[in-house]
Amino acid sequence: MPLPPSFTAAIAQLQSLLRQGWQALRQFLATRTRRQWWQAAACVPVFLVLLLGVLVLLTPSLSDIRKAKEDNPAQILSADGKELALFTRSNRRWIPLAQISPNVVKALIATEDHRFYEHHGLDWRRTAASVVYTLSGDRQGGSTITQQLARNLYPEKVGRDATLSRKLKEAVTAYKIEALYTKDEILETYLNTVPFLYNAFGIEMAARTYFDKGADKLTVLEAATLVGMLKGTSYYNPVRNPERAVQRRNTVLSQMVKREVLAEAEFDRLKTRPLRLDFERQEIAEGPAPHFVRALRGWLVDWADSHGYDIHSDGLVVHTTVDSRMQAWANQAVARHGRTLQAVAQRNWSQASAWGAQQPLVQTLVKESSAYRSAVASGEAPAEALKRLLIDRAFMAALREEKTRIQAGFLAMDPRNGHILAWVGSRDYKQDPFDHVQQARRQPGSTFKPFVYGAALLNGSRPSDTLEDKAVEIPLSGGQIWRPTDAQPPSNQAMTLADGLAYSKNTITAQVMQQVGPAKVVRLARSLGVRDSALDAVPALALGSSPVSLQEMVTAYASLARSGQYLPPVMVTRITNRDGDVLAEFAPARAEAAMDTNAANALVDMLRGVIDKGTGRAIRSTYGIHADVAGKTGTTQGNADGWFILMHPQLVTGAWAGFNDGRITLRSDYWGQGARSALPMVGDFTNRVLGTRRIDAQARFAEPEHSDWWGNLVDGLRERIQGWWGSTPEDEGAVQDHAPSAPRRPAPAPDASPPATPSTPAAPPMPGGGWPGREQRPGGPAPVTRDPDTSHDGPVEERTPTLQEQGLPAPAPAPVQPPPAGQDGAYNPYNLPPLPGQLPRPQDREAYPMPPLGG
Repeated sequence: MPLPPSFTAAIAQLQSLLRQGWQALRQFLATRTRRQWWQAAACVPVFLVLLLGVLVLLTPSLSDIRKAKEDNPAQILSADGKELALFTRSNRRWIPLAQISPNVVKALIATEDHRFYEHHGLDWRRTAASVVYTLSGDRQGGSTITQQLARNLYPEKVGRDATLSRKLKEAVTAYKIEALYTKDEILETYLNTVPFLYNAFGIEMAARTYFDKGADKLTVLEAATLVGMLKGTSYYNPVRNPERAVQRRNTVLSQMVKREVLAEAEFDRLKTRPLRLDFERQEIAEGPAPHFVRALRGWLVDWADSHGYDIHSDGLVVHTTVDSRMQAWANQAVARHGRTLQAVAQRNWSQASAWGAQQPLVQTLVKESSAYRSAVASGEAPAEALKRLLIDRAFMAALREEKTRIQAGFLAMDPRNGHILAWVGSRDYKQDPFDHVQQARRQPGSTFKPFVYGAALLNGSRPSDTLEDKAVEIPLSGGQIWRPTDAQPPSNQAMTLADGLAYSKNTITAQVMQQVGPAKVVRLARSLGVRDSALDAVPALALGSSPVSLQEMVTAYASLARSGQYLPPVMVTRITNRDGDVLAEFAPARAEAAMDTNAANALVDMLRGVIDKGTGRAIRSTYGIHADVAGKTGTTQGNADGWFILMHPQLVTGAWAGFNDGRITLRSDYWGQGARSALPMVGDFTNRVLGTRRIDAQARFAEPEHSDWWGNLVDGLRERIQGWWGSTPEDEGAVQDHAPSAPRRPAPAPDASPPATPSTPAAPPMPGGGWPGREQRPGGPAPVTRDPDTSHDGPVEERTPTLQEQGLPAPAPAPVQPPPAGQDGAYNPYNLPPLPGQLPRPQDREAYPMPPLGG
């Protein structure tokens, strides 16, 4: 086939250009004098020296190489000196060469670098041979053990690309290593750093992973198998590719015969043996506070880089604010109550009415699964894929287990200095590393209401001021009307602001929001500590419609406990070296006035009512906490989220419970309330802390100053009268039947849900999960309140069924006992980075990466 004329013309033009270029080069060379030729020749070594100097600068320094050998990772300690984590480069256990089987060393040198003891970093003969073979089409590597070590230690500075620059960097680094270390030290470092898949780094972890023994016990066959993997760990993986692994193992054995470190007869006997693996993954030790450590690691990397330290090799000792005993109690409280909630979820979601093939939510979850997407991508019709998966029992059971796995977040803080004392980001870090303390954003429900009442106090209102408990209609933009309601009809009676907050009345809260305006509520919430999440300045914000993090809410409540003074959360107190020399010290930031002191103290006094007579009474009646505490419960639409935050002058603790998927709920109006899903975790923890005197049980909040003697007298008399008529300790979570804020109505029948008018974005309500039966006290039925929009934490029934009556384990608090052995961004409008030791803000997250612990 003849070539197109245009192509022929292009070739002719290229040939003409080449001829012209060659003629110009010949003319240039012919006109050069001998002196110019000598000058050009002299430039060659100068160029090589300059190139070598650049490579020396671009490759790791001698001090970096010396540190890499030392392998001295940063140690993370609790405030009481317990180890929380080690920031190692990888999951490895460093052992000296003397504790490594000689079979490993013989196999390694015979296979990878048989002239190891003769060269000084580069084997020139092997390098030249590899170039010849590569040019002939048979690509071969010529790297020595020292060069491979350079790549393993410095993958970023040296690189792994097959380029000339990489080979030059590798060679220079290899010479530096040889200059610093003996041959045995190089072998030791190499064998302790080489990767072997399955999160195993170094020969010791490899021996334990593949053969369940130490590196000193490896036989010739086992050593040859592991050394054979170094040519390609995935390709010669003995678990996935046993046949290839056997072939490669026998190649290593034949090399040992060739180098005369293995007898021919021994080789003939061994080459037919099977692999005989004893495989077991080696998990990275998580430590007691893995989510806290992960958050800390990002900040520490940034601090170390800016101060010239390496977190893997400089032996930093980071002293944190976490109390190891409090962390252990927090872990136990979350685990204990998490099991109870999981039993509820398991029982309710195992019913066909909840997890059935005809349920729209179940079908949606199947369509969102990776199995469904893969089936459709492979060409299966969507309807057929859905039908097939819905009848696949194993798949549906696994999907239900994943989607209905209860999760929790827990944070404890010292309000006096902002120190984080305990941090639990999920029920199981291995199962769910997502952090429900700092990363998760969920609607806070009624735990947001204190900011509404706080804005009212700043606006001149008093806790004793009254509003009518009546139907509320608030006009919205676009002609819409917002009608917040409670589960029971309004009583049309006067109610104080203090009672409106204590009993979590939506009608009262909405009126307060209407008086002060959303903008002031947003401003106060921001000042107190909700500084990272977006807050929509709309009326529904009064009932917690904007998602926030648990960390922000606990920080804001800590500001209230500190009489309205904001302090950012602090993780680190100081950093030292292994000799104890202080490298950096981090004092708490200066407190920032976030709220008028008297108004903050008055708001805390109002929140005492939540614990003394309102939705948080179980703190006293069930968990026996009689210290001066205040707090708030919160439950969102459909029981998707349960919250509880408790304040003490020396401890602020918050918990969240729910599911990762907001469409999944506990399907129980009883268990779904924050007073029963989140409060028990806080109650259990605080009971232990007070019982072991980690904080002062006699400490009290600062009291608000009354503007006149009459207001002081009226408030005191009202509280005394309510105390006389209060419920007995046995009426857990009950409300006094005299309270004007709780008009009586007949209790709904079991499994009946009171009517509700949604007012905030929420998932569609799920069927089932009604109220359990109850007994009535003489004199009429007990008041029952259910917040229909974002809260279910109004006054609850007088008597609730026990866990035994519901067929569930009892969540009673653990008795106080000695701890087990061994368990002993700041806000600124100028977008400045966080102060040392403070948690990074979301806008700084890119500069504060969160790799897995130990990664």
